[in-house]
Amino acid sequence: MTDIRRFAVDETSVLTLRGADDSPLIGDDGAPMTITLYSPGSKAYAKAQAANQNRMIDKLKRKGKMDQTAEEKAREQAEFLAGCTKEFSANIEYDGLSGEELFKAVYADTSIGFIAEQAGKHLGDWGNFTPASTKS
Repeated sequence: MTDIRRFAVDETSVLTLRGADDSPLIGDDGAPMTITLYSPGSKAYAKAQAANQNRMIDKLKRKGKMDQTAEEKAREQAEFLAGCTKEFSANIEYDGLSGEELFKAVYADTSIGFIAEQAGKHLGDWGNFTPASTKS
């Protein structure tokens, strides 16, 4: 018998950011800029997803429709991604913000929208959270 849980994904994965031109983003300190994201199998991800669904339900109750401005959609995506983010590397700065406020600001800024897009794509691939193989 094989315990199926041995195939479980890791709690987090590190995403190394790339620029809009696909070149690695390197901070002033010479180190790569990274984001540590919670996996789709984590409690943090489930919490962020539930909050996202609750926002949609609340919107339906208030307005009775699902029409959404681009700004509302970007804000909601930023909130979801922030909820799935454990940390940014120390070399990422945005207006002196930290923690969840930093995450939301970066993800909501459309001029660097490729960062939110990369985070979303990374989260969408369970393979990114597969534990490193113990076989050589």
